[in-house]
Amino acid sequence: QVQLVEAGGGLVQAGGSLRLSCAASGRTFSSYVMGWFRQPPGREREFVAAIGGNGNTAYYGDSVKGRFTISRDNAVNRVYLQMNNLEPEDTAVYYCAARRSAIITITTNMYDSWGQGTQVTVSS
Repeated sequence: QVQLVEAGGGLVQAGGSLRLSCAASGRTFSSYVMGWFRQPPGREREFVAAIGGNGNTAYYGDSVKGRFTISRDNAVNRVYLQMNNLEPEDTAVYYCAARRSAIITITTNMYDSWGQGTQVTVSS
């Protein structure tokens, strides 16, 4: 397993932007599919985005397509989530997750390691 630490959450007005980052430990970062999930207040954790080990393939949840972009830098063991045109409905705790596999999945319980989460609050 890898250790994951998220950063970059905060309070932003609707229409604004935030960039989340996730730092991973270990020397085999490129072997992991990386994902971002979120848990809105009172709701279950949901898929946001995922990216393959080489960074060439990414998937997005329907509610964030066209607004969020996932990327990774394997040289520094980091994955990012650029969030633009934020909406109040994006308010949630955002989690970084890792899966040691070449297969990208949107399923929460297929990920092996999780960060502690970072709060994103979007005001209207």
